[in-house]
Amino acid sequence: MVVNFAQALEQFPVILSECAVSERLRRLSGIDIHPTLFNTPLIYDDKGRAALEDIYLSYIVVARRAKLPILICAPTWRVDRERVEAAGVPKTINGDAVSFMTELKDRSVTVDSEIMVGALLAPKHDCYAPDQALGRRQASEFHGWQIDELAASKADVIVAQTMPAVSESLGMADRLGASGKPYIISFVIDRFGKVLDGTPLGEAMDRIDQAAACPPAGYMVNCVYPSFVDAGRQPAGFFTRMIGIQANASSRDHAELDGAEVLMRDPLPDWCQNMLALNREYGVKILGGCCGTDDTYLQCLAGSLQQ
Repeated sequence: MVVNFAQALEQFPVILSECAVSERLRRLSGIDIHPTLFNTPLIYDDKGRAALEDIYLSYIVVARRAKLPILICAPTWRVDRERVEAAGVPKTINGDAVSFMTELKDRSVTVDSEIMVGALLAPKHDCYAPDQALGRRQASEFHGWQIDELAASKADVIVAQTMPAVSESLGMADRLGASGKPYIISFVIDRFGKVLDGTPLGEAMDRIDQAAACPPAGYMVNCVYPSFVDAGRQPAGFFTRMIGIQANASSRDHAELDGAEVLMRDPLPDWCQNMLALNREYGVKILGGCCGTDDTYLQCLAGSLQQ
Protein backbone atom coordinates (compact mmCIF):
# COMPACT_ATOMS: atom_id res chain seq x y z
CA MET A 1 0.00 0.00 0.00
CA VAL A 2 1.15 3.54 -0.75
CA VAL A 3 2.28 5.49 2.31
CA ASN A 4 1.68 9.09 1.23
CA PHE A 5 0.20 11.28 -1.46
CA ALA A 6 3.53 12.11 -3.11
CA GLN A 7 4.23 8.41 -3.53
CA ALA A 8 0.77 7.90 -5.04
CA LEU A 9 1.39 10.61 -7.65
CA GLU A 10 4.68 8.99 -8.53
CA GLN A 11 3.44 5.40 -8.60
CA PHE A 12 0.00 5.44 -10.20
CA PRO A 13 -0.70 6.38 -13.85
CA VAL A 14 -4.28 7.27 -12.90
CA ILE A 15 -6.14 8.12 -9.69
CA LEU A 16 -9.92 8.43 -9.63
CA SER A 17 -11.63 11.05 -7.51
CA GLU A 18 -15.24 11.54 -6.48
CA CYS A 19 -17.90 13.07 -8.68
CA ALA A 20 -20.66 15.41 -7.47
CA VAL A 21 -21.66 15.23 -3.80
CA SER A 22 -23.56 18.37 -2.75
CA GLU A 23 -25.59 18.41 -5.96
CA ARG A 24 -26.74 14.84 -5.35
CA LEU A 25 -27.60 15.62 -1.73
CA ARG A 26 -29.81 18.55 -2.77
CA ARG A 27 -31.96 16.18 -4.80
CA LEU A 28 -32.64 13.85 -1.86
CA SER A 29 -35.84 14.30 0.15
CA GLY A 30 -35.43 14.97 3.85
CA ILE A 31 -31.86 16.25 3.55
CA ASP A 32 -31.33 19.89 4.51
CA ILE A 33 -28.26 21.64 3.13
CA HIS A 34 -26.88 24.30 5.48
CA PRO A 35 -27.17 27.86 4.04
CA THR A 36 -23.48 28.70 4.60
CA LEU A 37 -21.67 25.46 5.44
CA PHE A 38 -23.49 23.38 2.81
CA ASN A 39 -23.18 19.61 3.39
CA THR A 40 -20.57 19.65 6.18
CA PRO A 41 -22.94 19.75 9.21
CA LEU A 42 -24.61 16.58 7.91
CA ILE A 43 -21.79 14.63 9.59
CA TYR A 44 -23.52 15.36 12.93
CA ASP A 45 -26.92 14.06 11.79
CA ASP A 46 -27.67 10.33 11.47
CA LYS A 47 -29.73 10.65 8.29
CA GLY A 48 -27.36 13.17 6.75
CA ARG A 49 -24.31 11.12 7.64
CA ALA A 50 -25.87 8.03 6.05
CA ALA A 51 -26.64 9.99 2.87
CA LEU A 52 -23.07 11.25 2.69
CA GLU A 53 -21.71 7.74 3.21
CA ASP A 54 -23.93 6.33 0.46
CA ILE A 55 -22.68 8.88 -2.05
CA TYR A 56 -19.00 8.55 -1.20
CA LEU A 57 -19.29 4.75 -1.12
CA SER A 58 -20.81 4.75 -4.60
CA TYR A 59 -17.51 6.22 -5.83
CA ILE A 60 -15.31 4.02 -3.67
CA VAL A 61 -17.06 0.90 -4.98
CA VAL A 62 -16.37 1.92 -8.59
CA ALA A 63 -12.67 2.33 -7.84
CA ARG A 64 -12.50 -0.91 -5.88
CA ARG A 65 -14.14 -2.93 -8.66
CA ALA A 66 -11.78 -1.42 -11.21
CA LYS A 67 -8.81 -1.93 -8.88
CA LEU A 68 -7.91 1.73 -9.27
CA PRO A 69 -6.83 4.14 -6.51
CA ILE A 70 -9.21 6.92 -5.51
CA LEU A 71 -8.90 10.29 -3.79
CA ILE A 72 -12.00 11.17 -1.79
CA CYS A 73 -12.23 14.60 -0.20
CA ALA A 74 -13.80 15.35 3.16
CA PRO A 75 -16.66 17.87 2.98
CA THR A 76 -14.76 20.89 4.29
CA TRP A 77 -15.36 23.28 1.37
CA ARG A 78 -15.86 26.84 2.70
CA VAL A 79 -15.72 25.83 6.38
CA ASP A 80 -13.67 28.85 7.43
CA ARG A 81 -13.61 30.40 10.89
CA GLU A 82 -16.04 33.22 10.10
CA ARG A 83 -18.71 30.84 8.84
CA VAL A 84 -18.12 28.30 11.60
CA GLU A 85 -18.48 30.89 14.34
CA ALA A 86 -21.56 32.47 12.72
CA ALA A 87 -23.23 29.07 12.32
CA GLY A 88 -22.62 28.04 15.94
CA VAL A 89 -21.39 24.57 14.99
CA PRO A 90 -18.52 22.83 16.83
CA LYS A 91 -15.19 24.53 16.20
CA THR A 92 -13.76 21.07 15.57
CA ILE A 93 -15.95 20.65 12.47
CA ASN A 94 -13.05 20.53 10.00
CA GLY A 95 -11.25 17.80 11.92
CA ASP A 96 -14.54 16.01 12.51
CA ALA A 97 -15.27 15.99 8.76
CA VAL A 98 -11.86 14.53 7.99
CA SER A 99 -12.38 11.91 10.72
CA PHE A 100 -15.72 11.02 9.12
CA MET A 101 -13.89 10.38 5.85
CA THR A 102 -10.94 8.49 7.32
CA GLU A 103 -13.35 6.23 9.22
CA LEU A 104 -15.20 5.54 5.97
CA LYS A 105 -11.88 4.80 4.30
CA ASP A 106 -10.84 2.39 7.05
CA ARG A 107 -14.12 0.49 6.70
CA SER A 108 -13.87 0.35 2.90
CA VAL A 109 -10.23 -0.26 2.02
CA THR A 110 -9.15 -3.70 0.77
CA VAL A 111 -5.91 -5.24 -0.46
CA ASP A 112 -7.04 -4.43 -4.03
CA SER A 113 -7.83 -0.78 -3.36
CA GLU A 114 -5.96 2.36 -2.44
CA ILE A 115 -7.98 5.16 -0.85
CA MET A 116 -6.51 8.57 -0.11
CA VAL A 117 -8.34 11.22 1.89
CA GLY A 118 -8.26 14.86 0.90
CA ALA A 119 -9.65 17.95 2.61
CA LEU A 120 -11.14 20.90 0.77
CA LEU A 121 -10.63 24.65 0.92
CA ALA A 122 -12.59 27.23 -1.05
CA PRO A 123 -12.37 30.90 -2.00
CA LYS A 124 -13.96 33.22 0.53
CA HIS A 125 -16.47 34.57 -1.99
CA ASP A 126 -18.22 33.40 -5.16
CA CYS A 127 -16.03 30.97 -7.10
CA TYR A 128 -17.35 32.43 -10.38
CA ALA A 129 -16.57 36.04 -9.40
CA PRO A 130 -12.82 36.71 -9.67
CA ASP A 131 -13.36 40.40 -8.92
CA GLN A 132 -14.38 39.36 -5.38
CA ALA A 133 -11.21 37.31 -4.77
CA LEU A 134 -9.00 38.18 -1.81
CA GLY A 135 -5.51 39.57 -2.25
CA ARG A 136 -2.49 37.49 -1.34
CA ARG A 137 -2.01 38.84 2.20
CA GLN A 138 -5.75 38.87 2.93
CA ALA A 139 -6.05 35.28 1.77
CA SER A 140 -3.18 34.09 3.92
CA GLU A 141 -4.82 35.63 6.98
CA PHE A 142 -8.40 34.62 6.19
CA HIS A 143 -7.71 30.97 5.34
CA GLY A 144 -5.02 30.42 7.96
CA TRP A 145 -7.33 29.10 10.68
CA GLN A 146 -8.92 26.45 8.49
CA ILE A 147 -5.57 25.45 7.00
CA ASP A 148 -4.18 24.94 10.50
CA GLU A 149 -7.21 22.80 11.39
CA LEU A 150 -6.82 20.63 8.31
CA ALA A 151 -3.05 20.38 8.67
CA ALA A 152 -3.59 18.88 12.13
CA SER A 153 -5.98 16.27 10.72
CA LYS A 154 -5.28 12.90 9.11
CA ALA A 155 -5.95 14.21 5.59
CA ASP A 156 -3.39 13.00 3.07
CA VAL A 157 -3.61 16.16 0.97
CA ILE A 158 -5.38 19.54 1.11
CA VAL A 159 -7.12 20.75 -2.05
CA ALA A 160 -7.92 24.45 -2.55
CA GLN A 161 -10.84 24.01 -4.92
CA THR A 162 -12.86 26.22 -7.31
CA MET A 163 -10.31 29.02 -7.22
CA PRO A 164 -11.22 31.86 -9.62
CA ALA A 165 -8.11 34.04 -9.20
CA VAL A 166 -4.37 33.77 -8.79
CA SER A 167 -4.21 36.37 -6.00
CA GLU A 168 -6.24 34.42 -3.44
CA SER A 169 -4.56 31.16 -4.51
CA LEU A 170 -1.14 32.68 -3.80
CA GLY A 171 -2.11 33.60 -0.25
CA MET A 172 -3.46 30.12 0.33
CA ALA A 173 -0.26 28.63 -1.09
CA ASP A 174 1.78 30.66 1.40
CA ARG A 175 -0.08 29.15 4.35
CA LEU A 176 -0.46 25.70 2.84
CA GLY A 177 3.24 25.49 2.02
CA ALA A 178 4.08 26.21 5.64
CA SER A 179 1.60 23.63 6.93
CA GLY A 180 3.67 20.56 6.20
CA LYS A 181 0.82 18.92 4.24
CA PRO A 182 0.93 18.22 0.50
CA TYR A 183 -1.53 20.47 -1.27
CA ILE A 184 -3.16 21.11 -4.64
CA ILE A 185 -4.55 24.30 -6.15
CA SER A 186 -7.59 23.64 -8.35
CA PHE A 187 -8.78 26.50 -10.57
CA VAL A 188 -12.04 27.27 -12.31
CA ILE A 189 -11.25 28.13 -15.92
CA ASP A 190 -13.19 29.37 -18.93
CA ARG A 191 -13.56 27.51 -22.22
CA PHE A 192 -10.33 29.08 -23.50
CA GLY A 193 -8.10 27.62 -20.78
CA LYS A 194 -7.88 30.79 -18.69
CA VAL A 195 -8.46 31.19 -14.95
CA LEU A 196 -11.57 33.33 -14.47
CA ASP A 197 -9.40 36.36 -13.59
CA GLY A 198 -8.09 36.21 -17.18
CA THR A 199 -4.73 34.57 -16.42
CA PRO A 200 -3.81 31.72 -18.80
CA LEU A 201 -3.73 28.52 -16.78
CA GLY A 202 -0.08 27.81 -17.57
CA GLU A 203 0.90 31.29 -16.46
CA ALA A 204 -1.14 30.94 -13.25
CA MET A 205 0.70 27.73 -12.36
CA ASP A 206 4.08 29.30 -13.15
CA ARG A 207 3.35 32.37 -11.02
CA ILE A 208 2.49 30.29 -7.98
CA ASP A 209 5.41 27.91 -8.51
CA GLN A 210 7.82 30.83 -8.64
CA ALA A 211 6.30 32.85 -5.78
CA ALA A 212 5.49 30.14 -3.23
CA ALA A 213 8.21 29.06 -0.82
CA CYS A 214 6.78 25.55 -1.01
CA PRO A 215 4.86 25.06 -4.28
CA PRO A 216 1.87 22.71 -4.62
CA ALA A 217 2.19 19.02 -5.38
CA GLY A 218 0.37 19.95 -8.56
CA TYR A 219 -2.59 21.80 -10.02
CA MET A 220 -6.08 20.79 -11.06
CA VAL A 221 -9.15 22.33 -12.62
CA ASN A 222 -12.72 21.64 -11.58
CA CYS A 223 -16.28 22.70 -12.35
CA VAL A 224 -15.36 22.82 -16.07
CA TYR A 225 -15.88 20.59 -19.08
CA PRO A 226 -12.71 18.64 -20.01
CA SER A 227 -12.33 20.39 -23.37
CA PHE A 228 -11.90 23.72 -21.52
CA VAL A 229 -8.33 22.68 -20.68
CA ASP A 230 -7.54 23.35 -24.37
CA ALA A 231 -4.89 20.66 -24.07
CA GLY A 232 -3.56 20.79 -27.62
CA ARG A 233 -2.60 24.46 -27.32
CA GLN A 234 -0.86 24.36 -23.96
CA PRO A 235 2.88 25.13 -23.74
CA ALA A 236 5.66 22.61 -23.19
CA GLY A 237 5.87 21.47 -19.59
CA PHE A 238 2.26 22.39 -18.85
CA PHE A 239 1.23 18.83 -18.04
CA THR A 240 4.11 18.24 -15.68
CA ARG A 241 2.19 20.47 -13.24
CA MET A 242 -1.44 20.03 -14.35
CA ILE A 243 -2.23 16.75 -12.60
CA GLY A 244 -6.00 16.52 -12.35
CA ILE A 245 -9.52 17.50 -13.34
CA GLN A 246 -12.97 17.12 -11.83
CA ALA A 247 -15.12 17.84 -14.84
CA ASN A 248 -18.69 19.03 -15.30
CA ALA A 249 -21.09 16.85 -17.26
CA SER A 250 -22.01 19.81 -19.46
CA SER A 251 -19.91 21.90 -21.84
CA ARG A 252 -22.05 24.98 -21.24
CA ASP A 253 -20.53 28.10 -19.71
CA HIS A 254 -20.67 28.72 -15.96
CA ALA A 255 -23.28 31.45 -16.33
CA GLU A 256 -25.68 28.94 -17.90
CA LEU A 257 -25.04 26.25 -15.29
CA ASP A 258 -24.95 28.28 -12.07
CA GLY A 259 -28.23 27.85 -10.24
CA ALA A 260 -29.84 25.81 -13.03
CA GLU A 261 -32.89 23.86 -11.84
CA VAL A 262 -32.44 21.07 -14.39
CA LEU A 263 -29.31 18.92 -14.71
CA MET A 264 -27.48 19.76 -17.91
CA ARG A 265 -25.39 17.02 -19.46
CA ASP A 266 -23.54 16.38 -22.68
CA PRO A 267 -23.55 12.76 -23.92
CA LEU A 268 -21.78 10.53 -21.40
CA PRO A 269 -19.53 8.82 -24.01
CA ASP A 270 -18.23 12.25 -25.09
CA TRP A 271 -17.38 13.16 -21.50
CA CYS A 272 -15.58 9.85 -20.98
CA GLN A 273 -13.57 10.11 -24.18
CA ASN A 274 -12.51 13.67 -23.37
CA MET A 275 -11.38 12.59 -19.91
CA LEU A 276 -9.63 9.50 -21.23
CA ALA A 277 -7.69 11.62 -23.73
CA LEU A 278 -6.42 13.91 -20.99
CA ASN A 279 -4.96 10.87 -19.22
CA ARG A 280 -3.64 8.88 -22.16
CA GLU A 281 -2.41 11.69 -24.38
CA TYR A 282 -1.31 14.21 -21.76
CA GLY A 283 -0.74 12.23 -18.56
CA VAL A 284 -3.36 13.95 -16.38
CA LYS A 285 -3.58 11.57 -13.43
CA ILE A 286 -6.45 12.55 -11.12
CA LEU A 287 -9.81 12.14 -12.86
CA GLY A 288 -13.25 12.75 -11.39
CA GLY A 289 -16.49 14.63 -11.85
CA CYS A 290 -18.16 17.85 -10.80
CA CYS A 291 -21.58 19.39 -11.58
CA GLY A 292 -24.04 17.01 -13.21
CA THR A 293 -22.00 13.86 -12.63
CA ASP A 294 -22.54 10.82 -10.42
CA ASP A 295 -21.21 7.28 -10.06
CA THR A 296 -22.35 6.34 -13.57
CA TYR A 297 -19.79 8.83 -14.88
CA LEU A 298 -17.05 7.31 -12.79
CA GLN A 299 -18.11 3.83 -13.93
CA CYS A 300 -17.88 4.89 -17.58
CA LEU A 301 -14.47 6.42 -17.00
CA ALA A 302 -13.14 3.43 -15.05
CA GLY A 303 -14.35 1.07 -17.76
CA SER A 304 -12.68 3.15 -20.48
CA LEU A 305 -9.41 3.21 -18.54
CA GLN A 306 -9.41 -0.57 -18.34
CA GLN A 307 -9.79 -1.08 -22.09
